[in-house]
Amino acid sequence: MPNPILALIAFAVLAIVLYVLLAPERGLVWRWREMGRLNERVFIEDTLKHVYKCELNGRAPTIESIAGAVHISADQAAHLVTVMTERELLVLVDDHLKLTPGGVNAALHVIRAHRLWERFLADETGMSESGWHRLADRYEHGRSPEELGELERQLGYPTHDPHGDPIPSSSGQYVPHGGQPLPSMPLNVPLRIVHVEDEPDVIYAQLVAEGLAPGQQIRITSQSPQAIRFWADGDEHVLAPVVAGNISVVVEHAAEVTRAVERLSDLKQGETAVVSGIAPACRGAERRRFLDLGILSGTRVNAEFLSPSGDPMAYRIRETLIALRREQADLIYIRREEAAS
Repeated sequence: MPNPILALIAFAVLAIVLYVLLAPERGLVWRWREMGRLNERVFIEDTLKHVYKCELNGRAPTIESIAGAVHISADQAAHLVTVMTERELLVLVDDHLKLTPGGVNAALHVIRAHRLWERFLADETGMSESGWHRLADRYEHGRSPEELGELERQLGYPTHDPHGDPIPSSSGQYVPHGGQPLPSMPLNVPLRIVHVEDEPDVIYAQLVAEGLAPGQQIRITSQSPQAIRFWADGDEHVLAPVVAGNISVVVEHAAEVTRAVERLSDLKQGETAVVSGIAPACRGAERRRFLDLGILSGTRVNAEFLSPSGDPMAYRIRETLIALRREQADLIYIRREEAAS
């Protein structure tokens, strides 16, 4: 005769195992299925972005290019394309994959989410440029239009991400930056950076190390198949053409060309100047700190005294003495007092 206590224990163990496996919203089976749905959603949204960028650049997306972009096998990519076709996100036209109108809207929603998150990470955190794209890739998925609208409002309705890419509106409208690759531009013409491509990572890291960012005024002084030499906001740079090709520029109108850039670090003890702006490369917490200190365009600054070691310098700004290191003062643009008057 079976032991009733052992039977009760066995039943209790079985009930617990079934609960752990099958409980709604808590069980392992539910979680595995939910994880599968989440992964599929991420794959679909990443594929939407890839196909949209291919179409924008005049390239034909393929099963192989999707597999590479989404980091899955070719078989998985083929299955993904089938699913997206069934959901009317993709369509095959003349043996080429294309987005349907619904697919375009979905792709622009994901791109909008990505670029808003990059703007947030650049403006509201102290994170370095190298981390913006990676984290935005994670945060962009599964965001509702309402969530993105609130994020956009908090950021002050930005039109471009920190790299210069336009941020689509909630209706999918945006204005392209209109820039051309730097190597395609003529010598000694005033230009302005409108976009710095953030992929591939190794090239973007070099551009970041050079301190190059959208908004900087630029002028090419020499060019060869080996190197492009140019000035950007008062600093000289030399880049290989393949690297410089990730910088997009527009011709600067004569009325927008400013005089040679001077920085607060150029000010000698006892000299006075007026702040003309903050370097575009200065973002996030450091930019907010400068603004909180009253370092605004039009503010008069006087170099009061230099520390015995030569760094930092004490500046009088709005009747307050503020010590800034040279690397910080390099980020603040000025006009000389006599030139400003």
